[in-house]
Amino acid sequence: MTLREPQDGALPEAPATGPIDPVPGEWQRVSPKYVVVDLLGILVSAILFTVGASIPWIASGIAWLVALPIVMFVLHALIAAFTPRRVRALGYQLRDDDLVFRKGIMFLRVVAVPYGRMQLVDINRGPIARAFGLSELKLVTAAASSHITIPGLPEADAETLRDRLVELAESRRAGL
Repeated sequence: MTLREPQDGALPEAPATGPIDPVPGEWQRVSPKYVVVDLLGILVSAILFTVGASIPWIASGIAWLVALPIVMFVLHALIAAFTPRRVRALGYQLRDDDLVFRKGIMFLRVVAVPYGRMQLVDINRGPIARAFGLSELKLVTAAASSHITIPGLPEADAETLRDRLVELAESRRAGL
């Protein structure tokens, strides 16, 4: 494929092909049950922040301070409204030489971590996630910006993925 030469200093237009997929291939998604886990976390946060923001209004009696808990509640409601779509945007892909992870709706982040650079593969299970049979897989590398956390994996899938990543990391690390 060749690019057309710009005419009159204009940039060539990209062909319209549909949704942008930064890395083509089959993406693995997190469990749909993770939406409930994330919403419960947002609910707890909403309660704590709304109650905390109510304290100045209750303590002082100043009427306009009632806006603080209202703003906290509205912000958490907006976050909760976007949670299902945000969870659907999470995905990972095992390729020949690296693991690719993507997240985000408006601000899409795609990180590729070469297997040979992985130093630690860890599984975490919080109390709410554990109640739903979910785990969180954390990959650590030497680079500070390439830590990846894949939330919402079923426990068996997380353990299988951890073992596979450790195996791949050990086989690729031999050249270092």
